Amino acid sequence: MRLKDKVALVTGSSRGVGRAVALGFAKEGAKIVVNYTSNEKAANEVVDAAKSMGSEAFAVKADVALKSEAEHLVQAGIETFGRLDILVNNAGFTRPAMMIKMTEEQWDQVVDIHLKGAFLCSQAAGRQMKEQNSGRIINVMSVAGLVGTVGQINYSAAKGGILSMTKSIARELARYNVCTNVISLGIVATDMTEKIRSDEKLKEIYMNRILLKRFAEAEDISPAFVFLASDESSYITGQLLCVDGGYGMI
Repeated sequence: MRLKDKVALVTGSSRGVGRAVALGFAKEGAKIVVNYTSNEKAANEVVDAAKSMGSEAFAVKADVALKSEAEHLVQAGIETFGRLDILVNNAGFTRPAMMIKMTEEQWDQVVDIHLKGAFLCSQAAGRQMKEQNSGRIINVMSVAGLVGTVGQINYSAAKGGILSMTKSIARELARYNVCTNVISLGIVATDMTEKIRSDEKLKEIYMNRILLKRFAEAEDISPAFVFLASDESSYITGQLLCVDGGYGMI
């Protein structure tokens, strides 16, 4: 097992990408901290699934956009398992609107959860990883952060910010043997992308942008996270890995 006895915290892991990553880690032997904001039932289902694989796991309710809750989330993992080896900043949602109509609230909500939340969790986890002199931080961004998107300037801006933030964290924490990288995803089959995948017009538009001509499934993305969380990536930091079916090549 590539992550045996490692402790991993995955934000926003009650569903979608976060769920897939958390269970991918559990399959490789990691102990899992599942994070959710509202759906306790879904979070507990992930915990049960991880335990069925022989992993230790528990769920913590926390809004990562709030400093006190982000710090509580990280501390809960440390207090339960004694350390924190892996942080995946995945939590997020969308509040779409065209730029000229977007409200300040829509902008703040998305930027706060995606960008500020990733910063707050990295800050809290970084302190622990500095003490340990080891760790992995993996930030999740989107192809939208590289090429932009219509109707989601808040989301694109937040995801683009994650890329430069990752490089800065990598520079600051490398001296403590902490590797920090970012994975850029395309269209993954989750609740967040249901409209794109179910609307025939939208589906055609996006499919024309994806070189591999299919949307990603959980099994397509989790191996990349496992690799960057494992000892196999010990000489990789500050890097962008695109797991998007070639979307970003267009």
